[in-house]
Formats: sequence, structure tokens, C-alpha cells
Amino acid sequence: MDLIGFLIIGLIAGWIASTFMRGGSMGLGGNLVIGVIGAFVGGFLFRLLGFAAVGLIGQLITATVGAMVLLYVVQVLKKA
Repeated sequence: MDLIGFLIIGLIAGWIASTFMRGGSMGLGGNLVIGVIGAFVGGFLFRLLGFAAVGLIGQLITATVGAMVLLYVVQVLKKA
């Protein structure tokens, strides 16, 4: 996937994750950062569990799950 596509998936995944998690949207830049880092986290976790993302929807799901995990970890660390 090219860089533009990766960033678009990261942006969408960050927006979806911030919508499902408490705290609401973090703006365009925040959603992009959370989504892109979440894509790496999700890819790592899915490979660890033996799953593989296939196609655009699979990549979006992987990035969204990773972004949600990342947001959860950030929320836990903020409370500590």
C-alpha cells in the first residue's frame, strides 16, 4: 500500500477508535497519529494471535483495533 493510502486508513481508524473510546475525537492530527501507530500495534497483535489482515477492510479493522488498544493504554497511564 502506498503512503497516502496508509495515512488515510490511519486517519479513519483513529477517528473510529476515538469515537468508540471515551474522550471523543482528538482532532485531525491526533486521529492520524493514533491511527497510524494503532496500525502498527494492531498488526503486531494480530500476527501474535495468528490472524492476517486481508484487503482494505481487514487493514482498517486491524488499525482500528490497534488504535483502540493504544487509546486504552494511554487512558490507563493517565490515571496512574
